[in-house]
Amino acid sequence: MKTIRTLLFAAIAACAGLAAFIYSGSYPVGADVRHTAFTHWALETLRDRSIDRAAASIEVPALDDPELLLMGGPDYNDMCTGCHLKPGLEESDLSVGLYPAPPDLTEKAADPRRQFWVIKHGIKASGMPAWGPTHDDQRIWAMVAFLQKLPDLNAQQYQILTARDDDDAGDHH
Repeated sequence: MKTIRTLLFAAIAACAGLAAFIYSGSYPVGADVRHTAFTHWALETLRDRSIDRAAASIEVPALDDPELLLMGGPDYNDMCTGCHLKPGLEESDLSVGLYPAPPDLTEKAADPRRQFWVIKHGIKASGMPAWGPTHDDQRIWAMVAFLQKLPDLNAQQYQILTARDDDDAGDHH
């Protein structure tokens, strides 16, 4: 009985200490101050495991259709390059100012299931919006198809694949 009482007291004290820390406002939340190593590890692990779990059952369609590539390129150029860059752009005001830093998607292709899930649902408190409410799955898969090719593109190829027809200029709905 004494052990249970001691554990209960320790749990209550830990919760009270955590509440005091949270309400103290002493943890720096500015994007220009880095997390502690433990906080960084915990948040990245939570994010990665959550995305892995949520994306595990997503079935990837054929992404080698040139129409998907041509459809996804302009959307990426219009909506993503400020944070995730493009060939020939090593940083932007947004990419430098965001913390955590957004991944440079020109470097290597990621798992298409993860890419689809992140584009569709976004990531809380990271600056990554959820495009699912305004983009149907086909349009999101088109962006994923483009992302799969992006690391292999040079600046000229990128410009060709991201050009938008006058008919669909500015169409983000």
